[in-house]
Amino acid sequence: MTFHVPDEYRVREGMMKSDASFGNNGAFLIPRAMSQLQFKAIASDGADWEHVSVSLPNRCPSWQEMCFIKAIFWDSEDCVMQLHPPASEYVNKHPYCLHLWRPVKHTIPKPPTWMVG
Repeated sequence: MTFHVPDEYRVREGMMKSDASFGNNGAFLIPRAMSQLQFKAIASDGADWEHVSVSLPNRCPSWQEMCFIKAIFWDSEDCVMQLHPPASEYVNKHPYCLHLWRPVKHTIPKPPTWMVG
């Protein structure tokens, strides 16, 4: 199980610039094949969490698009999550941004597969 970034899409100029020396931390502009879409993603792996925020300019990413992003940053058998925290803990700095999370030191509990679909 591995968290990895698509270095070929790393932002290398401007305020969010980084390079490979930043490891899994940085901003990325990710094109979607056969589409005009370009996802803005920010990845980090500090404080015992792997995290990717992903946004589009005029709408939230769809479930299918979040699966596309998940496949870029994690392996197919990695379990990552989107969270719905208590309302008192909401932080919303971008109206069209969603997040994927994976704790480094814990396994994410999952319901039995028969309950999922």
